[in-house]
Amino acid sequence: MKKIAVCISLMILLYTLHAQPDRWQQRIKYLVNVDMNVVTNRFTGNEKIDYWNNSPDTLDRVFFHLYWNAFQPNSMMDVRSRELGKTVISYNKKNEPIYDWDSRVKDRILNLKPEEIGYDSVLSVKINGADQKLIWHETILEVKLDKAILPHSKTSMDVTFNCQVPLQVRRSGRDNAEGIRYSMSQWYPKMVEYDYQGWNPNPYIAREFYGVWGDYDVNITIDKSYLVAASGTLQNANEVGFGYEPDGVKVKPAAGKTLTWKFAGQNIHDFVWAADPTYTILKKQLANGPLLYIVHKKVDSVESRWKVFSDTMAMAYPLMAKTFGAYPYKNYSFIQGGDGGMEYPMATLIKNAGIITGIHEWMHSWYQGMMGSNESLYPWMDEGFASYAEQRTTAFVRNDTAFAYRDSYRGYVNLVKSGKEEPLSTHADHYNTNFAYSAGAYGKGAVFLTQLGYIVGDKVLDKILLEYYNTWRFKHPNPNDFMRVAEKISGMELQWYKEYWIYTTKTIDYAVGDINTVAGKTMITLKRLGYMPMPVDVLVTYKDGSKEMHYIPMNLMYGAKPEEDTTKRIIHPEWKWTNPDYQLPVDHAITDIKEIEIDPSKRLADINRVNNKLTVPD
Repeated sequence: MKKIAVCISLMILLYTLHAQPDRWQQRIKYLVNVDMNVVTNRFTGNEKIDYWNNSPDTLDRVFFHLYWNAFQPNSMMDVRSRELGKTVISYNKKNEPIYDWDSRVKDRILNLKPEEIGYDSVLSVKINGADQKLIWHETILEVKLDKAILPHSKTSMDVTFNCQVPLQVRRSGRDNAEGIRYSMSQWYPKMVEYDYQGWNPNPYIAREFYGVWGDYDVNITIDKSYLVAASGTLQNANEVGFGYEPDGVKVKPAAGKTLTWKFAGQNIHDFVWAADPTYTILKKQLANGPLLYIVHKKVDSVESRWKVFSDTMAMAYPLMAKTFGAYPYKNYSFIQGGDGGMEYPMATLIKNAGIITGIHEWMHSWYQGMMGSNESLYPWMDEGFASYAEQRTTAFVRNDTAFAYRDSYRGYVNLVKSGKEEPLSTHADHYNTNFAYSAGAYGKGAVFLTQLGYIVGDKVLDKILLEYYNTWRFKHPNPNDFMRVAEKISGMELQWYKEYWIYTTKTIDYAVGDINTVAGKTMITLKRLGYMPMPVDVLVTYKDGSKEMHYIPMNLMYGAKPEEDTTKRIIHPEWKWTNPDYQLPVDHAITDIKEIEIDPSKRLADINRVNNKLTVPD
């Protein structure tokens, strides 16, 4: 009996350890039917939703996102944009103020005419044929349930709606600057995510998204002259044609005035589509990767650019898969549309054939397409990680051997010097300025990963990124989840790094101080001038050409990174974070030293690099 009890205990322990990354999460299945009128720019639709409440909680209400209600005068998005536009960020060379506008929005929503506004109008939500009580909060619909959804149970809902496509302002809409007829993102009543922190009914102000993992079947009926591109995989290519059909297949002309396009996507958390009568499609099958669809307006003068674009994405993919994990879906679509670049599962809207934007948006298939973090709470895990991956991949395809992340570091330092930095833990919608959000989420977020490579070693960082992918894809990881992966792979304690870098605006500034001879020993004084402690690499170059890398771990790490190159390395006792100074001994006379440099790799986000280097005069 005792042996049986021990075995059971071991089984429970092993199951618990294995189950740790498998935090419960909700599940959803959409069957959506849409009938689009290209004359009125309106459509009707219905959703059949199956919803699995995998939480331990009883839900007496649910929420839906109705994003397009933001595109109406005096909406929260409109007011927020105009208020931020009053803030002066800096001054130009003529001493004229530069305002904190999002140049894509400004006051455009205020000036929309009735036929140009957007709206999502839900007509009914029914469960078992019974209408549920609806309460509108502009871009959020609250649904009071007549019967609560119990823990670990499934319910089905029927939603009917009609919408008007707004004139394109931000991400979504019609008739954008490039002449794309419809960029259909954030277009359907989308269920709000309920997770271990509760409901996430974030109004649509300007920023990021969060969704329930599930399966989508979407049927779009539209004028037969329109080519449609979308998330998911087209199910009836041989019926609609337009280049989706395999080579050699002859497509029968459609009877009537419309075509129905049938798309399906599994294990995704959103769905985008676009449509235009002048679209053309370029296909590129990647070796050991997905089939790429590049869908763009047919303009002879730019055809070659899109061909170069597709070839570059094919060149980039092997590095992306090796470094960040394999892309798991059958296909991916780059769709000309939107207002710049915006990612969605299995597709992106992209303004033109820009290589950097294309790589960035595709990397969002990892961050946040597969690692579906709550973008509103942790935008740096989305934009920052994608920016890091974009810069690394772009350097690879360009064979650029310079420091790939210099723009992110420069942006971060400029943010610090502006005095407008806010902690990265700030909710995406609640930053005081567009400037602080962008420079923080993108720039400081990317530096987070590069600098982590400085702490643990770049080869260890690569292992961390792959383990993060293997552990947390198709889930909703938070910052601590990432840090636990990093700690397990590196063997270091790293919570201090997250706490300083994400939850504070404390900065790093190390300096080379005096050089003295103490008891016949050369001592270099190093100074911590900033409030954020870090481990320190110090390269000492001698006049005979030899070099030594002096490595000083920081005590909160409880570990040391492995050697990163062939330079002779000497590991010193840890630097206690409470101490502002550190005495570094070297086994050479002062007269032998040519130069002392803190962080020659430039990965340390030191806000004042002027004091990082000291040249010893002859």
